[in-house]
Amino acid sequence: MFPSRFDYVAPDTVEEVLATLAQHGDEAKILAGGQSLIPLMKLRFASPGLLVDVNRVPGLGFVEETGEHLRVGTLTRNTELERSALLKSGYPVMADAAPMISDPLVRNRGTIGGSLAHADPAGDWGSVMLALGAEVVIKSSTDERTIPVSELLVNTFTTSLDPTEMITEIRVPKTPARSGGSYLKMERRVGDFATVATAVHLTLDNGTIKRAGIGLTAVGSKNLQASAAEDALAGAEPTAEAFEEAARLAAEASSPSSDVRGSAEYKKAMVRTFVRRGLDKALELARG
Repeated sequence: MFPSRFDYVAPDTVEEVLATLAQHGDEAKILAGGQSLIPLMKLRFASPGLLVDVNRVPGLGFVEETGEHLRVGTLTRNTELERSALLKSGYPVMADAAPMISDPLVRNRGTIGGSLAHADPAGDWGSVMLALGAEVVIKSSTDERTIPVSELLVNTFTTSLDPTEMITEIRVPKTPARSGGSYLKMERRVGDFATVATAVHLTLDNGTIKRAGIGLTAVGSKNLQASAAEDALAGAEPTAEAFEEAARLAAEASSPSSDVRGSAEYKKAMVRTFVRRGLDKALELARG
């Protein structure tokens, strides 16, 4: 199929992008990598009247540490993240996830900001950002706000973004010493959507767990944060028993549906298994 008729603009600055969004509201959609939007338009599941191409806007693609955060520009390609030495040295959850996103063709064009704004529950970055306690910087022509990713993701393909807003930056808290993480993903074949995936992050302090983050992919109506499992680990010793209980709680937090990729019961079992394995790997990295 072919998409419905639409207009196209390619602004040169963020200010021009935001002014265009303010003028056209619901009729406008931002085009970043286009790996999610364009297929939806071809199927006519999405029919924007105006595409606002942000690929010419400078300053939206970067990966850098400043102050207390890792800052990632919204237009940063997945391939850039896959190759980032900074992620490989200090952000293992992100380093694990980046090469697992779809296939090389999609990674070459797809962007981290576009993925988060698309809010696909089978998307990888949402769960990773939940596990890391990340925030997004959101701008409009009249305002700027910073919110946790947990507040950005509302439901399937639904975020708290207003039609006049765009994500400009993702901020991830710097990983302290004695931290580790992992991203484990099951897919039927390379490039397929996840059957189940889990993001896990741990920080140790004096032999106990200072902070735990656990995000779940493809087992609910959005990327899920396993809050009960995180709370159970906070302040606990990193023992096999504590990890097994956290894995059980994470599986309870999931709400998968049965489909061609597996039954709901099977997916819950995989959440439990992956969280347990992910915690072991995170602990190994945190201990150095």
